[in-house]
Amino acid sequence: MAVVLGTRPEAIKLAPVIRALGDSPLFEPVLINTGQHREMLEQMLRRLGLTVGHDLAVMRERQQLSALTARLIGGLGELIREERPDLVMVQGDTSSTLCGALAAFYEHVPVAHVEAGLRSGVIDNPFPEELNRQLVTRMARWHFAPTPRAAAALTAEAVPASAVMVTGNTVIDNLLWAHHRTDGRSAFRSGRRGLLVTLHRRENQGARMRALADTLLRLAERPDVEVLVPLHKSPAVRDVLLPALGANPRITLTEPLDYFDFIATMADSTLVLTDSGGVQEEAPSFDKPVLVLRDTTERPEVVRAGAAKLVGTDPGAVHAAATALLDDRVLYRRMAGAPNPFGDGHASERILGALAHDFGRVPAPARPLDVVTAG
Repeated sequence: MAVVLGTRPEAIKLAPVIRALGDSPLFEPVLINTGQHREMLEQMLRRLGLTVGHDLAVMRERQQLSALTARLIGGLGELIREERPDLVMVQGDTSSTLCGALAAFYEHVPVAHVEAGLRSGVIDNPFPEELNRQLVTRMARWHFAPTPRAAAALTAEAVPASAVMVTGNTVIDNLLWAHHRTDGRSAFRSGRRGLLVTLHRRENQGARMRALADTLLRLAERPDVEVLVPLHKSPAVRDVLLPALGANPRITLTEPLDYFDFIATMADSTLVLTDSGGVQEEAPSFDKPVLVLRDTTERPEVVRAGAAKLVGTDPGAVHAAATALLDDRVLYRRMAGAPNPFGDGHASERILGALAHDFGRVPAPARPLDVVTAG
């Protein structure tokens, strides 16, 4: 079995699946790292205890998506022809995901898609992730959906129900595994209430990010708040946030945090502001309200559960939503106490069981997901 990943979120979400596969006598996973996130990923793989079988190193500075896609398709196709795996597993919606599925399809190797069925309903938002996941759906044989809503989106697109399994999200598996290791250290230092901010989406870069930076400056004027921004490696992010925020003593800019440190920091925060998909899934496990800095989300379950609010990128709306949570204890407790709709930490076991069953290596699939608190 070949497992393709290239970004930090993919490593986080595939790590528990790879560990489960590696611990099983039924499968032999070969990890292919495309290198889409070079600096951010290598340390992550070491910390997660993952061994790379092949490294494509495709990333070039400021390269266009078309160039990245061409390198990925060529390199992955060659490796799949060399390895001849029984299946290729991909996760989520990155360029590595799309190209891993497409290269496997070209080589007539079946595809397993972890975190299948997420939809925003807007083909170019998030860009290019929304299109990527829809295309991967057309190529996948196994669709491991994190929630009932994601599964319903797949069957509504004529994916056979027999090919869809609701597993929960593997990010919760890894979050619980990592948190129990207690290796991480919080990056907050002041003792004030911590606002953890992550920004990187392409659709937020440029003018929107500059406006969000102004909002963070306004929030940092509060004497009870410390704003912490781990900076994404993207030059398009740094070129905006470093000049705008770097001189403010109430705003702490850091390099991307080690995964375990990020978890400790999130657990130590008061409020999370993010345009990240994974953070929307993780923060409710620590009872942290989330303000989603996007116009759409392919994870509306967390909004419906009450653990997050989709606030967009309008500076006034973001400032008002953050201020309300900081000042209104009842509102804060209601959001902090909302359930996490993304599973129970056993998604990887279900994925392993389903694949083992379908390959005829066990008599019955893994137990179904018993409880998903919001669909």
